[in-house]
Amino acid sequence: MEFLSYFGAVFTPWSLVILCIGTIGGLILGATPGLSPTMAVALLIPFTFQMEPAQGLILLGAAYTSSVAGGAVSAILLKIPGAPANIATSLDGFAMARRGEGTKALQMCFVSSAIGGIIGIFVLIFLTPVLASWALGFGPSHLFWIAILGVTIIATLDANSVVKGLLSGCIGLWISTIGYDSIQGVERFTFSEHLDGGVNVIAALIGLFAIPQVIEMLEIGRNEKVMTLMKVVDHSVFDSVREVISKARALSIGSIVGVIIGLIPGAGGQIAGIVSYDQTRKFSPNRENFGKGESEGVVAAEAANNAMVGPSLVPLLTLSVPGSPTAAVLLGGLLIHGIFPGPDLFTKHPAVVWTFIDSMLVGQILMMIFGLYIARLAAKVVLVPPPMLAAGILVLAVFGSFSVQHSTSDVFVMLSLGVGMYFLEKFGFSAAPMVLGIILGPIAEANYVQGRIIAEAGDGLFAYFGTGMLNLTLIGLCLASILYSVVMEVRSRRQTQLAAEGLA
Repeated sequence: MEFLSYFGAVFTPWSLVILCIGTIGGLILGATPGLSPTMAVALLIPFTFQMEPAQGLILLGAAYTSSVAGGAVSAILLKIPGAPANIATSLDGFAMARRGEGTKALQMCFVSSAIGGIIGIFVLIFLTPVLASWALGFGPSHLFWIAILGVTIIATLDANSVVKGLLSGCIGLWISTIGYDSIQGVERFTFSEHLDGGVNVIAALIGLFAIPQVIEMLEIGRNEKVMTLMKVVDHSVFDSVREVISKARALSIGSIVGVIIGLIPGAGGQIAGIVSYDQTRKFSPNRENFGKGESEGVVAAEAANNAMVGPSLVPLLTLSVPGSPTAAVLLGGLLIHGIFPGPDLFTKHPAVVWTFIDSMLVGQILMMIFGLYIARLAAKVVLVPPPMLAAGILVLAVFGSFSVQHSTSDVFVMLSLGVGMYFLEKFGFSAAPMVLGIILGPIAEANYVQGRIIAEAGDGLFAYFGTGMLNLTLIGLCLASILYSVVMEVRSRRQTQLAAEGLA
């Protein structure tokens, strides 16, 4: 219980001010399309140069935790995930906002984020030594099968058709191969000079979600009938808290999945959110409502991507192995102040480390308080006339895609993918499976190639990828996911046929 003795350092006036600034700044940066948690933390590192090590880490930790939750604001209100970790949140959150429940969706988002985040921080506090060696046990073969598990989930993300979901995911996987092969350096599918650097994930995320929305809003134009349909229903904070607690199944699945995925180096919040969303839907009696505004989907996704934050720091602090891209940036923040992570970090710099971890615990509560405060105000975005809102979204989309690499090529790619997605949506395809394919493609490919190199020097490809308890468990989960998708598709078609026969 050593961490309790360092809480006082968090509540000193200057540390508390820094914590509040980091939390509010993280919410704003997270809600801005294109500014991912990794970029939010990276932007704040220069401000920590003149600070004490503990205070600098307080600022970075607060920005990390709150930017993950902040990305849900644009995901829910505009269907533009602030970061890949918020993709699953947009699936039901935006549908809730469209029927006037934006305030409720945001309130439930911040409450479930805080609960999941606190659980993740407690895992970091109490189980760090035990889990560090387990996290290090994940190799290329395991990460490959985790990526394949994500690919099998792609089909279930499209509520309309499993086949169309798979096709969308396959298009995303193909898009992820554009550019230079990161291992062999081979040029692939570079039809234009703008594709030489490949397709940036953030630019693709913004384009596939934002541009179709912009075009649809411009189609609406000044149609008074459509504009008067949009409304904002006020919702009590206490009712939202009660409803989140009542969703114990979604909250538990989200938190557990988030903790497990967070411990796996390189997995990331996007996989945590998608997997938890998928598992919650499979265990829910209301699975047919998912994708149509089911609050369980928001709770599961947000609990998962914030529960991932604490465990992602376990391999960083104990083994100097970042568990996520944001953790890698935090590693830079530690090194700048002369602090080198490792097994003896908690004995050499206990005041700095425990103050940092305690501040993240307090930061989750502050994030929930500030988030609940802005929920009512932010939800009124849907009342903005569509033409004005479309113009604002387009400006944010261009700014967000350009700011990632300061490249106009990313802007052109973003616009091209967005226009293409608009026409694909007319045929019943959706953006979420495609984005997941773009994210998972490089993970699966890189780990397969690395695993094949290791396998060729050992007992062969099958022995490396197909043996071992962890590999077999992941393969079993992949097969179960595929089987579930097929069974649900057959059942859905049978119900539709029986309903049609009954009407006839």
